[in-house]
Amino acid sequence: MSLSRAEVYDLSIFLLIVQYRSFRKAADNLGVTASALSHRVKALEERLGVRLLNRTSRSVAPTVAGSALAEKVSAGLDLINSGLEELHGHHEGTAGSVRLNVLRDASTLLLRPALPIFLQRFPNIELEIAVDDHFVDVTAEGFDAGLRYGGTIPEDMIAIPLTPPLKWVVVGAPAYFERHGRPELPDDLHSHQCIRIRTGRGQIYKWEFEQGDDRREIDVPGSLISSESAFAINAAIDGIGLFYCLEKLASPHLAAGRLEVALPQWSSIGPPLSMYYSSRRQLPLGISALIQVIRDINPLK
Repeated sequence: MSLSRAEVYDLSIFLLIVQYRSFRKAADNLGVTASALSHRVKALEERLGVRLLNRTSRSVAPTVAGSALAEKVSAGLDLINSGLEELHGHHEGTAGSVRLNVLRDASTLLLRPALPIFLQRFPNIELEIAVDDHFVDVTAEGFDAGLRYGGTIPEDMIAIPLTPPLKWVVVGAPAYFERHGRPELPDDLHSHQCIRIRTGRGQIYKWEFEQGDDRREIDVPGSLISSESAFAINAAIDGIGLFYCLEKLASPHLAAGRLEVALPQWSSIGPPLSMYYSSRRQLPLGISALIQVIRDINPLK
């Protein structure tokens, strides 16, 4: 009986859980939820018709059948890895092509610093990148993977975080504050000129704030709406209004004094940028290599 890619992936998940003796640790390693792994293992057990893991509230351990299967799977994956290493050497000789759909912010923060190193290490990999803030079905559109904020990724996809949780702030130009003053609380934004955000889903984004346990969501006013952060940041530099964005995107302008943070005590921590792909497909070697380069240079450290 031949195995599908999804079944091979489920077996590798099962092996990782056995190695860690923990759904949570295996999930952290893969960048997914423990419940997602539990669901996949249950489905695997149902397909095989045998219990593979004994679960308690404190531990996870393989059954006798599970231990035997884990040993065989481990030996099989070692053989596959050995073959890949022999075929591809140290990755520099790896050939192939991959297609990636990327948020514009992610292209600026992650891909721009990573690409020179990636292309130097892997000159034989053809990397096609579509920079697009609109939400698309990456699988249906023929992409191997996507790169977006973790909170927007469909639950049936495998997500691999590439950054820590990200800080969002309100910024404005010194000239704007001289003319209009500074908001002291998020609700004060109702009397300011704000540059609003239209998301890839076509919605106007409500600005989110938190201070301790106090969390607020503000539907800000403003006559300018943008779907691109770079354009809106430049508009904020020109004094047109306040803008809500990733602190990392504004940091060069903050350091140069072109922008200032408006509500420093009211930032918000959002999901990380994550690479994601269909759970029914294996991650191409080219995408795995790109993930490793991004993690190596750690551009958002």
